Amino acid sequence: MTGKTDGYGRGSRLSCALCCALLLAACAPERAGIESDGAQAIAAAPGVLRTEQDVERPDIFEVTDTGLWDGRPSLGGIWVAHPDVRDPERVVIRNATNGQSTVGALFRRERANPGPVLQLSSDAAEELGVLAGAPTDLNVVVLRREEIVVAPVDLPVDPAVDAAADTSVAPTADITTDAAVAPVTVAALPPAGATALSARPLAQIGVFSVRANADAAAATLTTAGFGASVTEIQSNSRSAWRVVAGPVPDPQALARVRALGFVDAFVLADE
Repeated sequence: MTGKTDGYGRGSRLSCALCCALLLAACAPERAGIESDGAQAIAAAPGVLRTEQDVERPDIFEVTDTGLWDGRPSLGGIWVAHPDVRDPERVVIRNATNGQSTVGALFRRERANPGPVLQLSSDAAEELGVLAGAPTDLNVVVLRREEIVVAPVDLPVDPAVDAAADTSVAPTADITTDAAVAPVTVAALPPAGATALSARPLAQIGVFSVRANADAAAATLTTAGFGASVTEIQSNSRSAWRVVAGPVPDPQALARVRALGFVDAFVLADE
């Protein structure tokens, strides 16, 4: 009798966890292909893009601590568990050791359980490059779907092409003088970790609530050979940083971007 009761209890807890995982999966954005993956476009004024996108919300929940995968296969897909969680959440999980990241579910674990405070599923460990039984530094931040308003990205004009298109060019001396005194604004300079974008199409990598995370993402893209920009925007009266990269001319290029850990990256059709 005791064995049956314990088995039933474990089955009930497992069913509850799976239901929570399916519920979170249902709330996640459905992928619709290379042009529209990761965001929903909303009608806006010409030249302005309004989208719904995942935004990091450390004010709701964020933790940086040691995590562990015990080496056993687990159900429920990609998830992480922490004792201070009350309700299931959708989160981004980052491996601070190798820079890999993934999006998954956040559940509550029992505080009395032995081992590091963060517990990883087998699928999450695979995505993050975490070895079985190896404690790893992880950062976990809650994601919320929010509407953001962004201006299109301006690409730099090629001086040679611009001069060729202008048939009424002023004298060379005047051009030289104007160029010498032309002011350079701070906004025109690439932020830390970013490089100039030279060609379209572009891909939106993500919206970060922490500037350092945005710069780190841009640096990862730059190392992989992509141009990247970091732009400050406002989301629900809070500052956030949008990362855009390119060029991403085909599905193979987008796959390269996602393989860097930016699984929600999508191509911007109007930029």
